[in-house]
Formats: sequence, structure tokens, C-alpha cells
Amino acid sequence: MEVAQAWAPAVGFTLLPHAGGLLGSRITKKEIPVWYESLQKPSWCPPNWVFAPVWGTLYTSMGYGSYLVWKELGGFNEKSVVPLSLYAGQLALNWAWTPIFFGAHKMGWGLVTLLLTTGTAAATTASWYNINKTAAYLMAPYLAWLTMASALNYRIWNDNRNKKQSE
Repeated sequence: MEVAQAWAPAVGFTLLPHAGGLLGSRITKKEIPVWYESLQKPSWCPPNWVFAPVWGTLYTSMGYGSYLVWKELGGFNEKSVVPLSLYAGQLALNWAWTPIFFGAHKMGWGLVTLLLTTGTAAATTASWYNINKTAAYLMAPYLAWLTMASALNYRIWNDNRNKKQSE
């Protein structure tokens, strides 16, 4: 029983980011065939099938990184407030992007949300670096993807902002 209890936080922290991803995927699946497919996208836009496995990998990495920080700092305490709050903030912003961009079709506000997510994720990574370098390194692919996603969101917004928005 103690072995299962020892693994429970690692599993919980690792799976937590997927909760918002799963909820967001319900919105995304509905909007891709109708709204998203109608948008002009740059030639370097990844194919739709790439997004689910990439996000699954990124959510797993950041979730496990948050566990490493939590464990290194001895759980939820005064020392973990800043690094885990930054993490929670960027995760909340991450989860908010899908309903804003796909659900509400607000591409500009989606970009703002994504830029805030990127900044908060960078601050999270910096705060983790002196606590647990592995945790910080686990955030690197996420930061790279957020950079690409920000550029993609900008291009989609810029190339489609004069189209009549659906209601």
C-alpha cells in the first residue's frame, strides 16, 4: 500500500494538465471541421493530427516537472508557493485558450492569452531551474511549442481578421 501511496502524487501531478486538455478537445473537435477549416492558415501550419499527440506529450512533461518541484520542496508549503503558483497560472491560461480561440472564435484574444501563457510558462521554467533542473528542462519543449503556436495564432488572426466572425 505504501508503494501505491508513494506513486499517487507523481501520477496525480502528471495527469492534472490533461484534465483541461480533455475538456478543451471537446470544443476543438466540434470546431475544426466547420470553423477552423474555413480559416486561411500559413503553409507551415502543422496538420491537425499532430496537435493531440504533441499536447499529450507536453502536458505529461509539464505535469511530471511540477511533481518534481513539489517533491523537491517538500510539498505545498511556503517555499513552493511561487513556483507552483506560476505553474498553476500558466496552466489556467493554457486551458483558457481553447474556449477563447475555438469556442468563442476570438483569435485576437486567443493570441493575447497565448502570449500571457508563454510569459508565465517562461517565468515558471526560470523559477524551477534552481529547484530542479530536470523539471525546468521538461518545460523546454513546451516553451518551443508555445513560441510556434503564438506565431501560428498571430498569422491566423492577421490573415483572417477582416472576415466576418461567426456568431
